[in-house]
Amino acid sequence: MFTARSLLMAILGTALLLMWPGRVRQDDDMFQSRSIKVGAIEYQYRVFAPKGWSKKKKWPVILFLHGAGERGDDNNAQTRVGIGPAILRQQESFPFVVVLPQCPKGRWWTEPEMQTLALKALERAATEFRGDGKRTYLTGISMGGYGSWVMAANNFKEFAAVAVVCGGVRPPPRLSLPEAARPAENAPDPYGAVAAKIGRTPVWVLHGGADPVVPVTESRKMVEALKAKGGNVRYNEYEGVGHNSWDKAYAEPELFSWLLSQHK
Repeated sequence: MFTARSLLMAILGTALLLMWPGRVRQDDDMFQSRSIKVGAIEYQYRVFAPKGWSKKKKWPVILFLHGAGERGDDNNAQTRVGIGPAILRQQESFPFVVVLPQCPKGRWWTEPEMQTLALKALERAATEFRGDGKRTYLTGISMGGYGSWVMAANNFKEFAAVAVVCGGVRPPPRLSLPEAARPAENAPDPYGAVAAKIGRTPVWVLHGGADPVVPVTESRKMVEALKAKGGNVRYNEYEGVGHNSWDKAYAEPELFSWLLSQHK
C-alpha cells in the first residue's frame, strides 16, 4: 500500500537524486580544469579561485601536492583528499588561489619531472589568476609532503611559507622507489642538508604521532634540523593519530591565517 510516509520518502529520494548531479557540477566548476605540457607530455591540474576573484588585485596562491593514493589521470582525485575538503568547508571565505596538479600513477613528487610539472602548473595558474609572487605558499601530504621538502629546499626563494603534513626526507626502507624519485641528499645528515637550503623560510610541520606509513620521526628530525640551523619552524604532533593527519592539519584554526601572514 502506498502510504503517505512512503510517498514522502519517494519525494525525498527523488529530490536527492536531482540534487546530487548539481553538487558534482558545482565541485567541478569550483576546481577549474587546466592542462600543461612538460616536454611532449600533457598533464592536467585543477585551480580553485576564491569567491569574488577579479583581475583588479593580486591574490595569494597555494600549491598543493597530494598523496600517493590520489595519483592518476582523472584530474579529480587530488581535489578529494587533503586541502580540497578544507576548501569546500570554507569556500565562501577561503582567500587563496589554490593549484592542484596531479601526479600520474607510478610516479613520485620527488622526481625532477614531477617537480617541474608542479612548478609549471603553479607558474601558469599564477599568471592566469593574478597570483602574488610575494605570497606564494607550498603544502603537501604524505608523498606530497616528501615532495614538498624537496621542492622547498630546491626552490626556497619561490615560497613565502611551507606547510608539510606527514612527510619526510628519507622514505621508509620497505618502499621501493624508482631511481629518479630517490632522495638526492646523500649527506651523512640529509635532514640538516635540507634544512640548510630552506633556511629562514617559515615552515609548519604537522604529523600524526601513531602514523604507521610515514614514521613520525621523519618530521621530528626535520623540525630539530630546522631549529639547529636557526630556522623558523612550528610543529604539531597529533597523539594517537595515524597516517591521516591531514584532516586535523587543514582544520587547524590558525594554519591558513598563518600562511597568509607570511610575505617574501
